[in-house]
Amino acid sequence: MKKLLAWLHVHKYEVLLIALIQHLFIGVFLEDVDFYAKVIWPINILVVGLASVGIFVKKGRWKKIVRNLLFILVLGFPIALPIFGRLPYFMLSLNIAYVIFFSFIFREIIDFLIRPGYINKDLISASACGYFLLLEISVFLMQVFLYEDFSSIEGIDDSSKAAVFMDLVYFNSVTFTSIGFGDIVPKAHYVKLITAFIGIVGQFYSVVLVGILISKFSAKTTFVDEHKESIPPPDSK
Repeated sequence: MKKLLAWLHVHKYEVLLIALIQHLFIGVFLEDVDFYAKVIWPINILVVGLASVGIFVKKGRWKKIVRNLLFILVLGFPIALPIFGRLPYFMLSLNIAYVIFFSFIFREIIDFLIRPGYINKDLISASACGYFLLLEISVFLMQVFLYEDFSSIEGIDDSSKAAVFMDLVYFNSVTFTSIGFGDIVPKAHYVKLITAFIGIVGQFYSVVLVGILISKFSAKTTFVDEHKESIPPPDSK
């Protein structure tokens, strides 16, 4: 167990990145959305939860407790979906729980990114994790409002909860990248404003991330140059 935790801590960002990508885009390989909702979704969340363990290996006790409680909560929702999915406020509670869970992990990623240091593979992987975590947060935040009024967004396939999730992953992805094909369109004024805010946050993250990467690269270059100057030249014969 200790060896597994040590391995997860060393490769925490790569493992989390793979877990986030499989959660968001596994629908590319699936046609049966009912099977996705009942079987694949709980497995997806289990993989994401296990992948996030490495992020909190050397964190405080309370952070680990909160992460574990949130993980149990978000894992329980998709398992309970077939039984309690039609109850009032079930989907609202589910989406809020997921927003909090992914926001909690995102905060740890940001804390690592702004910490002084140099560019390495962890920084690159963590940067990508931050982007996909923002996408996760925005998808479930959008679902909070969509399940209150499905007419607030036009073009969403509401035949199943899995189809709604996949469409929102697509919609938020093109919003983040400022593509905007126009096949899915927000109609309600509050959804328009939320979409605008999500687009701004995505662009802001990209700009700030570029600044962080450039500053860390410059710091590494300066460090190397300073140490080169401090090394005495070889004696000439």
